[in-house]
Amino acid sequence: MSGAHSHLWHHHGHGPLHRAPAHLKLVALIGFMLAVVAIPRDALAWHAVPAAVVAVVVAVSGVPLRHLAPRMLVETPFVVFALLVPFVATGPRVDVLGVPLSEPGLVAAGAFLAKATIGVVASLTVASTTTAQQLVDGLTRLRVPALLVQITGFMLRYLEVVTGDMGRMTVAMRARGLEPRRPRHWPVLARSLGSLFIRSYERGERVHLAMLARGHTTGRTG
Repeated sequence: MSGAHSHLWHHHGHGPLHRAPAHLKLVALIGFMLAVVAIPRDALAWHAVPAAVVAVVVAVSGVPLRHLAPRMLVETPFVVFALLVPFVATGPRVDVLGVPLSEPGLVAAGAFLAKATIGVVASLTVASTTTAQQLVDGLTRLRVPALLVQITGFMLRYLEVVTGDMGRMTVAMRARGLEPRRPRHWPVLARSLGSLFIRSYERGERVHLAMLARGHTTGRTG
């Protein structure tokens, strides 16, 4: 793909959303999500309106679906929770494929899943059109406390580092004929994840000690 390539979250491009100021995108995202959350759970059809808005924004952004689709896995915990709600909720029951489910639970699960999906797609679109540095600068312009901005900057930076390490470990495993998706190779994957966790923890300790050596303290942001 000429003129554009992808990182963990950000997708390089030159669309209007890429050029928009980060702080405006953050304000728009927060306002949009507040409006989505305000939709009553019984008015499930009304979720089609923000869903259509998100679809238009994604189309205008120029971010390809092949970039967004695999990153939608971050929604997995929300999907699992929504699937459990009809089983544990109280109220009148209704049979679905022979399984008695809570009718209010089905409504609540549908509304929750709709809000979560819209929110995840909207957030991914903002992340895909905003670099980590632009996001940090946007938070600064919004006068977010400096300590929170620093924490966000470190988190974004080392999320990329850890993900890069995991990518290299995966390539190394496949070069040795190991496929992480195969159950018989899961023990090797588990050991690799354990090693990655230890290396990340040790890297964090070294960064912490380096910050202390430079006079950085929890109570001072400069």
